[in-house]
Amino acid sequence: MSQTISAQVQLRPQIERSRPDFVMIGIIAVLTALGLLMILSTSGPRLEAEGSVRASQMIRQSTFVVLGVVTFFVATILSDRQWRLLTPWVYAVTLALLALVLGIGELIGGAQRWIPLGLFNLQPSEVAKPAVILGLAALLAGAVEGQVKWSRIFKAFALVGVPAILIFLQPDLGTMLVFGFVTVVMLFAAGTDVRQIVILGLVAIAALIIAIEADLLAEYQVDRLTGFLSPGEQTLSINYNQIQSQIAIGGGGMFGQGLFEGTQTNLAFVPAQTTDFIFTAVAEQLGFAGAATVIALYSVLVLRLLIIASTARDRFGRLVASGMAAMIAFHVFVNIGMTVGLLPVTGLPLPFLSFGGSFYISTLFGLGVAHSIWIHRSRIPLGAVPGRAV
Repeated sequence: MSQTISAQVQLRPQIERSRPDFVMIGIIAVLTALGLLMILSTSGPRLEAEGSVRASQMIRQSTFVVLGVVTFFVATILSDRQWRLLTPWVYAVTLALLALVLGIGELIGGAQRWIPLGLFNLQPSEVAKPAVILGLAALLAGAVEGQVKWSRIFKAFALVGVPAILIFLQPDLGTMLVFGFVTVVMLFAAGTDVRQIVILGLVAIAALIIAIEADLLAEYQVDRLTGFLSPGEQTLSINYNQIQSQIAIGGGGMFGQGLFEGTQTNLAFVPAQTTDFIFTAVAEQLGFAGAATVIALYSVLVLRLLIIASTARDRFGRLVASGMAAMIAFHVFVNIGMTVGLLPVTGLPLPFLSFGGSFYISTLFGLGVAHSIWIHRSRIPLGAVPGRAV
């Protein structure tokens, strides 16, 4: 009895509220500031030529930044255990938004992904990313450590599958790829063995082949894949974006052409440069040094999330932080790989740099929950027994 009381006394101070993660907050602030600067440099010349205010798009993004920062701190105020209780509601609201967008969503570029709200267009598929991470974490946290049964894996795929189908109907292939990668990472973090992961990977490849053969993918999605596999063909149509992107990146050299300089940026040769191809503006203006610094900042952010996962006081917190690390890493890898021609164009934005409200706010919401896990972390590593040497 005395040993139990001693263990409880030793444990209580270990889970007190901790200091904020200033490294994470600092990286978010630096990347956000750089993103605003790059949005100004890429949109300014075009807006000025049209007779509009040069900084109007940057100002609009600044509004999203304010909303995102508020969301981050609200998410941090609630404890990780409160978020676990709220997860079913977050997931249910997300499903409702995904269904609603198919009914009243605005059709842009052949896709029905946005709900007009006046100030900005809400994209529910972006909201679904942190919502799915929370849902998977709550589901997998109940599994026995190192013994994730197939029944729970099937439940996990059902949990992801419902929003994935709704997103497929929009269509939004990029978000579905994010779901797939995040699900595999979180299953692995929950204790799924390698054999199960391999089987799931083979099933996923088979499903992709069937989808292509059955013409389930949109024509432009197939064109992007075939264009990537045949880079020497159709250079002025399918591969135009990537060609102009590579010219911009290559033109930056080691230290760049200078802020607000660069022909590819100033003459608007790169399509969607404020969104999907914002990294080209960084590389052209700040060069390899600037681009490498940005990648390093993302790497440290992912590392911080993994540290949060390792110090979480329960499996739910560990899985949420692991899922957010996977989401950030996948976005960065695919977006930059797309701009340099290593991967096909998928339409995934670059966190904190790309223009857009839904993705920015949703990402800060997920990071806010992860930050709450850090604030309420345990000094004792997961799996350690209180009162024993670790």
